[in-house]
Amino acid sequence: MTAATDTTSIGLAHGWYALSLLHGRIETHIERALQAGHDLSAREYSLLDVLSDQHDGDGGHLRMTQVAEAVVLSQSATTRLVTRLEDRGLLERYLCPTDRRGIYTNVTAAGLALLAEARPTHDTALREALDAAGADARLAPLVETVERINQTSAE
Repeated sequence: MTAATDTTSIGLAHGWYALSLLHGRIETHIERALQAGHDLSAREYSLLDVLSDQHDGDGGHLRMTQVAEAVVLSQSATTRLVTRLEDRGLLERYLCPTDRRGIYTNVTAAGLALLAEARPTHDTALREALDAAGADARLAPLVETVERINQTSAE
């Protein structure tokens, strides 16, 4: 390995560590706010949010494998998460009408109400976490990138 390759690897590693640090700080801050205000974990909120975008018609429903990908969890962890929210009356599962092997998950009215109630808490906690991270020189460039992505998607 050459010195140039060594330097590149170190730079990549530092970038990855910074990204992991930013993610961890944001998730921890959001987790605390959602738990305190709504008895929801950040993963539970994410799942409700992802599923709330479902609609009838082509591509409107997510199979459990798609849900696992959307919330970045293993299949078994997703199943446990869905079961917890289903037990609380926030989600329901049902068989796909065209393929009886497929299982869909849908947010109930209670789940949508809790999501609407928790959204301002989530958004405020996210803003606070990004603002705090932006003050850290290691994380400021990543926060700026997140802000740019947000501006681009809003346009």
